[in-house]
Amino acid sequence: MSILFRNVTIEDYDLIYELWISTEQSKRALNPIDDSREGIEKYLKRNPNTCFLAYDESEPDKVAGVILTGHDGRRAIIHHLCVHPDYRRKGIADMPVKAAEDALQKEGINKIFGLVFKDNDIANAFWENEGYSLRTNLNYRNKSLNPDVPTGE
Repeated sequence: MSILFRNVTIEDYDLIYELWISTEQSKRALNPIDDSREGIEKYLKRNPNTCFLAYDESEPDKVAGVILTGHDGRRAIIHHLCVHPDYRRKGIADMPVKAAEDALQKEGINKIFGLVFKDNDIANAFWENEGYSLRTNLNYRNKSLNPDVPTGE
C-alpha cells in the first residue's frame, strides 16, 4: 500500500462527504450549511494550502483520509480529520496531521487546536499521542447565527 497526499480541491467534495457520512463520529460533527459543498468551497478558498487528502496509489478514486485545517493568521484549528475504516490502524491518520502541521508552520502559525467529542475515546487517545494536550481550564462556547446550523449539546 502506497499512500499519497495532495491538497484538497472542491472537486473532491463528493468523495470526502461520502467518507464523512460513513463514520458515526464524523457524521455527527457535520452541519448542513458549513459542511455543504458551498461551505467547503468557501473554506478551501480561505485555506488552499492546509487541507489534505490521502489516497492509496492503487485506488486513486477512494479517499483513505482527509484533514481540513485553517487559520485566522494567529492560530489554526483542525476542523475535520477522518480516515476511512478500511485504512484505520495503519498509521495513516498521522500523515495528514503532519502535512497540515508543516503547511501551517510555513504560513507562520505557531499554535493549533482541535475539538473532539468527549466520548470519542479513540480520537482523544490519538490526539494525545500526537502531542495535543487537553485544556481543562477553558469552556468552549458557540452561538449559531443561522437557524439551520445546530448549536450542539
